[in-house]
Amino acid sequence: LFGGRSLTPTWSEGPSAELSPQIAIVITAFFFFFAAWVPTCNMCACVFLHLCSSSEDLDVRLGFDLCTEEQDFLCKRKKYVAAALKNVLQLEEDLQDDEIPVVAIMTTGGGMRSLTTTYGSLLGLKKLNVIDCAMYLTGLSGTTWTMANLYRDADWSQQDLSGKINEARKHVTKCKMGSFSMERMKYYNKQLCQRKQEGHRTSSIDLWGLIVEYLLHDGKDNHKLSDQRQAVDQGQNPLPIYVAINVKDNYSTLDFKEWLEFTPYEVGFMKYGAFIRSEDFGSEFFMGRLMKRLPESRICYLEGDLLSWKNGKLIKNIIDYINWPVLPMRPHEQKSQIFTTASPLSRVLRGAITERTSVAQYHSFLKGLQLHNDYLENDKFCRWKDTVLDTSPNQLTETAEYLSLIDTGFFINTSCPPLLRPERKVDVILHLNYSAGSQILSCKYYSEQGIPFPKVALSEEERKNLKECYLFDDAETPGAPILLFFPLVNDTYQSYKAPGKLSAVANRFSPYSTYSVTYKEQDYDQLVKLTEYNILNNKHLILQALRTAVERKRRHKKYGA
Repeated sequence: LFGGRSLTPTWSEGPSAELSPQIAIVITAFFFFFAAWVPTCNMCACVFLHLCSSSEDLDVRLGFDLCTEEQDFLCKRKKYVAAALKNVLQLEEDLQDDEIPVVAIMTTGGGMRSLTTTYGSLLGLKKLNVIDCAMYLTGLSGTTWTMANLYRDADWSQQDLSGKINEARKHVTKCKMGSFSMERMKYYNKQLCQRKQEGHRTSSIDLWGLIVEYLLHDGKDNHKLSDQRQAVDQGQNPLPIYVAINVKDNYSTLDFKEWLEFTPYEVGFMKYGAFIRSEDFGSEFFMGRLMKRLPESRICYLEGDLLSWKNGKLIKNIIDYINWPVLPMRPHEQKSQIFTTASPLSRVLRGAITERTSVAQYHSFLKGLQLHNDYLENDKFCRWKDTVLDTSPNQLTETAEYLSLIDTGFFINTSCPPLLRPERKVDVILHLNYSAGSQILSCKYYSEQGIPFPKVALSEEERKNLKECYLFDDAETPGAPILLFFPLVNDTYQSYKAPGKLSAVANRFSPYSTYSVTYKEQDYDQLVKLTEYNILNNKHLILQALRTAVERKRRHKKYGA
């Protein structure tokens, strides 16, 4: 409008104007009316457009820089990291701020298997004092369950982890038959109705979130993502980052997907450089302004979103003990079973389950934001522009009413993308891989995006017989982090610690299948011990990576290159 320019916020700089949505509407109406009678009022229109173009007074933060809260966190965290690095590397002098490398612990998904292995890996890193060396801890899918449990405790990384591991053991090994008791079903129905009344759009993923709550806790869990700020407010723990992807209804994840990151401070799109406060996620926005605030979702709903059950198989494993009738399949669905009776309660639950089972929908905070003409040329945007739809502004997410979120495992089983934002300047990534089947780390995606990442070169024979840890260091690629890759394998552990046990850790026919929701106590214990052992047995490679990163920071400081 008004000379072909948009009335929506853009990236142009300018003074902030404190205009409420109501006042803005009145002023807009005035200018339309005035322009009809006085066509020469171009100067007035330009002033109004300049006020509207400022992003400083919006409820959506536009920009690719880290938010102020995260920057403050990094300053506080450095004292823990500097002390820990001096200790583990046995340095004679204290590290200066510009000599401290940014270390991140990155996990992958895999249901209860990844929940269990994350505990084991962190236990090993805790014993090596390496958790205190890390700035970030990222996760998706089942590892988010472990992270959400840990970050209830404001000082979890400063304490013995055995208590939390034993608490998780109780829930992983408990009988899951109560998941669909009549009492629980009434609870699910009540919670879903309440969520809908609050203004959220409910789906089968919300039901799954409530089931996850039962699987991992003794009762209702009121914990929220923003509550985790207490666990990082003094820099006492690594900053948690959770990852999901946004998709479109009529396109596969290969054709369209957008990375969405969640921290205790913000939720946002890396591609657009658009972020909102974590407590506002799910509320209604328009043109960058918060129009209707909805209650912040409990963490169990986000856990359901970040681990969408795939094709109903996880649900099927929970409830296989009941002989339930098989429903007719839609063309895009795989065979699954659900419980159905004539009661209104079960009809509500059946309606939730038989919807598209992998997508959680939230009000889009990008709604109404039109992109500036130069936005598509922005280097930061192009970093995550990976489909043909990204070349057409009208195909991007700001036109959608809702976000459609799924587990990132539907595309790549990784939580690495937030760590590859250049603003975070990550120097070392401990890649803790808990995938089933093929565990070959794929860097093809990052290469295609032009994102600096180490080249992973493994022979076919090496891929078939993976070792416990690999160190990949591509020093010739500027900006590429040092990568420590830990596959989920039982290599020397079976020879030195537990002969004959855990012969097929990530095999789908093993007790640790992605779709297994209950473990035997001995299976849980062995998996924790295995992943702890794999970390401790490769201490030398971890220390080598940390020492190399410190030396490079010092060399860069000295020579400026």
